[in-house]
Amino acid sequence: MAYQTLQQEYLQIPIVTRAYTTACVLTTAAVQLEIITPFQLYFNPDLILRNYQVWRLITNFLFFGPVGFNFLFNMIFLYRYCRMLEEGSFRGRTADFVFMFLFGGLLMTIFGTFVSLVFLGQAFTIMLVYVWSRRNPNVRMNFFGLLNFQAPFLPWVLMGFSLLLGNSIIVDLLGIAVGHVYFFLEDVFPNQPGGGRWLRTPSIIKMLFDTPEEDANYNPLPEERPGGFAWGEGQRLGG
Repeated sequence: MAYQTLQQEYLQIPIVTRAYTTACVLTTAAVQLEIITPFQLYFNPDLILRNYQVWRLITNFLFFGPVGFNFLFNMIFLYRYCRMLEEGSFRGRTADFVFMFLFGGLLMTIFGTFVSLVFLGQAFTIMLVYVWSRRNPNVRMNFFGLLNFQAPFLPWVLMGFSLLLGNSIIVDLLGIAVGHVYFFLEDVFPNQPGGGRWLRTPSIIKMLFDTPEEDANYNPLPEERPGGFAWGEGQRLGG
């Protein structure tokens, strides 16, 4: 009975969020069990181009380090904000969400080549947080019960927290930069005088991922609780 309930909860997670978080957890489990090693996963342009190890273009986004606080922290934020984007501004637009993944991943891969980053999963998470935060500017956040701020500052607060933990902020800056490029091209530039929509989801992606009908019994996560935890709870202004 408990297994069926868990299975139902799992299957209620929207498809893109479910696929990506599952892939991240399984990749980390495989490393922990020593089935594979991080050396087989990291981003290496030379091995990709010369040895045709093209899987590295994907696997470097799936490994967040060994199981520990860093891994759990990243998984929680990845799951929550990826799901809220998919159920919020990308509701019924799975193809557009997949295209955002591809666009963001491509930009990070290009930039990652110049800054010598070997794993880009954390930067990808920050990108998702950035896009969500810019699309929900009136949500008030609380971080560990210490800081109160509005949602657009969340990526910068996470970068500061990462700095306090002794991590490099290059990863966070990359995620913020790519998130801003996507947000500007998708949400800002089309609404400017003389602007236009440069990002258009290819028809083949729409054909593969968009579904004409929605499940009437599907209950999305409330965006009023963007973090779901003490470090990321929030409520809308005026609410």
